[in-house]
Amino acid sequence: MTGRILSFVSALILALTTSPVYAQATTWQIDPVHTSTQFGVKHMMVSTVRGQFTRTTGTVVWDGKDPSSAVVNIAIDAASIDTHEPARDNHLRSPDLLDVAKYPTITFKSTKVDVVGPDRARVTGDLTIRGVTRQVVLDVEGPSEPVKDPTNVTRIGASATTKISRKDFGLIWNKVLEGGGVVVGDAVAITIDVEIVRLPAGK
Repeated sequence: MTGRILSFVSALILALTTSPVYAQATTWQIDPVHTSTQFGVKHMMVSTVRGQFTRTTGTVVWDGKDPSSAVVNIAIDAASIDTHEPARDNHLRSPDLLDVAKYPTITFKSTKVDVVGPDRARVTGDLTIRGVTRQVVLDVEGPSEPVKDPTNVTRIGASATTKISRKDFGLIWNKVLEGGGVVVGDAVAITIDVEIVRLPAGK
């Protein structure tokens, strides 16, 4: 009888410690070399201008099994904006818009992760642009299955999309067209293709 009780307790402990709920969370680091943050906005109501921020960093604290356990922190260097037009990029960095001298970093901090289907999740969090914070929801495809690169570092990828109103973040500069409409649209579509790497223990 005592042996069966010990066996049951041992099995229960094993089940609990290997369950995603009890798995130890580890810190994964965003790989900026293999991560891109892109955006698109309407120009004069006829075409979409696309650009990117070339420096995105951050961490994901996650047990590697249960996506709903993840805590995401992303930092984007606002001055790294690139639309392939230097004059436009300088204007975007100016006090008219991003004001990067005063607000150098765009951040996203997750508050909740909901798994909504196979390889699909919705990540709710606080997005801060130009010192203004608003709640947004990222629609996430992933995470991918973990793979090890040639240096034995474990990597995982995911892609997230959302759409925001730039006016909600104080980006109100615009010009009215003679025939009606404006030069720059309000809706901004954002895509983040992210690759994260698992940091060694103790990092």
